[in-house]
Amino acid sequence: MNTLITIVGPTAIGKTALSIKLAQHFKSDILSCDSRQFYKEMTIGTAVPDKNELAAATHHFIQNRSVFEDYNVGSFEKDALKILEKLFLENSIQIMVGGSGLYVDAVLKGLDYFPDVPSEIREKLTQELEIKGIEYLQEQLKELDLDAYETIAIENPHRLIRALEICIGTGKTYSSFKNKEKVPRNFKSIKIGLNADREIIYDRINRRVDIMMKNGLLEEAKALYPHKELNALQTVGYRELFEYFDGNCTLDFAISEIKKNSRRFAKRQLTWFRKDPEIVWFDYKDDVSEIIKKIAELS
Repeated sequence: MNTLITIVGPTAIGKTALSIKLAQHFKSDILSCDSRQFYKEMTIGTAVPDKNELAAATHHFIQNRSVFEDYNVGSFEKDALKILEKLFLENSIQIMVGGSGLYVDAVLKGLDYFPDVPSEIREKLTQELEIKGIEYLQEQLKELDLDAYETIAIENPHRLIRALEICIGTGKTYSSFKNKEKVPRNFKSIKIGLNADREIIYDRINRRVDIMMKNGLLEEAKALYPHKELNALQTVGYRELFEYFDGNCTLDFAISEIKKNSRRFAKRQLTWFRKDPEIVWFDYKDDVSEIIKKIAELS
């Protein structure tokens, strides 16, 4: 039976390192389902695996797109399944890794169905975003659908507006349309989660942001600043620096906001993944041999 081992968990927990160890053990490839690492113009701020890591195993969906391309979760689902079909002919075990829950679920379960809603709702929400700011829409979603507020990327205006327009247009929560029937896949799924105490996760995030700044995140964001409205750039690590370039805050404040929003992002990731009873959780320090042993039990 073909088996896809998926590694999930919060940002900065060590998913990449584990995925490489497992890929080397099983002699498999790695599919990245990190929705921010698809883009070749975003290297530092998305914590793309370094040259040594990329050379240690064959990776797919790492910097294979441009921020100027229109690429979404539906396209990713089709592309990932197509690649898996080929890879399973070579090896019955493959690895997928990433912290984007929506993209993980798209590959493992298929996309959720959402009804059409009047375009006027989106237009009104877009106007409110421009006039009242993103915080206003975030508070609106918090009132209408707390579950969605705690799990989706609320710093991304496109995702935020999508959830709100479903809530407003249907009179039901965005969350109620999720996780309906699972689409049958021709492979078995084993899900491994990495976690740590909250203080450890937050410390790892803070240190990672400092390293990113040292490695040139400011210059990377500056080069992308003229295109700041692109959907791909509505993400933590870039939006805060765009605010600095706009003159709305100091650099120190922007960096502190990156850390704060990254911590919030990690919290939302964990909220999303903890709802999945199929995930087998390990501490980020657990030896890979323990994880391999568990995979053998589940296979």
